[in-house]
Amino acid sequence: MATRHNKSSGGRSGHGAREPFRETVAGSVSAALAALGQLVGGLGTAVLALVGLGCLVLTAAASLAGVGLLFAPAVLRGLHALAGRERTRLARHGLDIVPPEPPPTRLRPALADATTRRETRWLLVHATFGLLLGLLGLLLPVVAVRDTAFPLLWPFAPEGSTSTSLGFGTADSWAEASVVSLLGVGWIAIVLGLGPGMARLQARPALRLLAAGPDTDLSLRVAELTATRAAALDAHAVELRRIERSLHDGTQNRLVTVTVLLGAARRMVARDPAGADEVLERAQSAAEQALAELRAVARGILPPVLSDRGLAGALSGLAANCAVPCRTDVDLPERCAASVEATAYFVVAEALTNIAKHSGATRATVTVRGRGGRLKLRVEDDGSGGADEAGGSGLSGIRRRIAAHDGVLRLTSPRGGPTLLEVDLPCGS
Repeated sequence: MATRHNKSSGGRSGHGAREPFRETVAGSVSAALAALGQLVGGLGTAVLALVGLGCLVLTAAASLAGVGLLFAPAVLRGLHALAGRERTRLARHGLDIVPPEPPPTRLRPALADATTRRETRWLLVHATFGLLLGLLGLLLPVVAVRDTAFPLLWPFAPEGSTSTSLGFGTADSWAEASVVSLLGVGWIAIVLGLGPGMARLQARPALRLLAAGPDTDLSLRVAELTATRAAALDAHAVELRRIERSLHDGTQNRLVTVTVLLGAARRMVARDPAGADEVLERAQSAAEQALAELRAVARGILPPVLSDRGLAGALSGLAANCAVPCRTDVDLPERCAASVEATAYFVVAEALTNIAKHSGATRATVTVRGRGGRLKLRVEDDGSGGADEAGGSGLSGIRRRIAAHDGVLRLTSPRGGPTLLEVDLPCGS
């Protein structure tokens, strides 16, 4: 018996030791795939940057003859639009860039504008260095798959064709074809090891050159923060009123009932023991109801399931209890701040409640991703759409909760559906 117990313990410890390794591998693969997606997305804007750079050079050359002055405003508008597109692209990957004030599109003011000069420098770097990194992000996975799978493709390859994606070597046997797959494994290691760093290098010029400069008027940002603080105070006041109403209308009345029943039982115990026992039973029932309501209020302040199971487990519980079939997909490399997790939990809870009550949906999906210090949340359903904040659906309360964290809420709900709720929150506040 002791021997069998030791073996099973060793098996469990071995299984436990494998879990961190699996999580590390899964995290590396997920980060590499996200980096490749970011690099390929950067390739798209890099190609546009190359076209824009060519237009800028041609316009500058034509301006010497006076003709290019007519096209300068259009070229400048294209430059500013492309810079805005790059900010939006990076924001989808968790790299928020505070935009500057709208720069001028007339030639003379633009020549003296610091934002336009920074955007021009970014255009030059992104059209060259960013384009190269984007091409690597596109080609590396292709050559990795090609070389790794070459032993399967070798029988169908033309006679005398090169065996490697680098353009050298030929394979005349299964053994030589199998060696090529080792090169493919090397490409995979490069993608896993260098992919995230390449994505950061591609994004660095935009983070440095497309953000608002130190001389930018920050009055808009101050106004935004003022509105955010007001929303946070409003959300706090609404939450306090909800708690006070729950305690006053529910728990307090139950406890008053318990007190009255206990007084009646004490007076009846001598002259009517049977009646006193019945009154005590009613008092016990009222006390149990008061305790249940207190627990419900406590769960409404901060659900204990978040501490016990984390956000992924808490959202799985919400999905399991939803009246509409709901699937969850949560990928969080690390825990966020407790207040952020609580906000995400309440957003999903309110959204699933709305879906069950109003949408007529047959399925719903909750997707959560943690990238670059941001928590991105998507709740989607195939219902009838038409969700409106003014319709009393709780969306205004969701917006206040998100604004309290300086987050962003986007709602897309056309008539006829589907409805998509997107939330972007900072993980650490």
